[in-house]
Amino acid sequence: MTMTALKLRILFDGAMIGPGKAELLQHIRETGSIAAAGRQMDMSYKRAWMLVEEMNAAFRDPLVARVRGGPGGGGAQLTDAGAEVLRLYHDALTRAEAASAGPVAALELMLRRSDESDLSGGK
Repeated sequence: MTMTALKLRILFDGAMIGPGKAELLQHIRETGSIAAAGRQMDMSYKRAWMLVEEMNAAFRDPLVARVRGGPGGGGAQLTDAGAEVLRLYHDALTRAEAASAGPVAALELMLRRSDESDLSGGK
């Protein structure tokens, strides 16, 4: 069964945050590592680091801070600003899902069911 999902991408003047960046921030919070967060998303370290740099440059305060290496090596952590951006993004998504529930349900009812055949042959 296919699940209907609303994906929210917020475009600012010269910056953007959407589901991928939000997921990356969440994984960084959970793992304490940009590399580990990227691996969880099947993303190269280079790509993950590029996205972190992009977000850090876009917001007034950095969202992710590097932690200097020590006996256990270095890492990364969300800053207070990063945690707040992630919270606000999820809040906006929750509100958008609630506001669009009726129209999305109506659109779902208009979809062709998988057991309905297309007699037009795709024409």
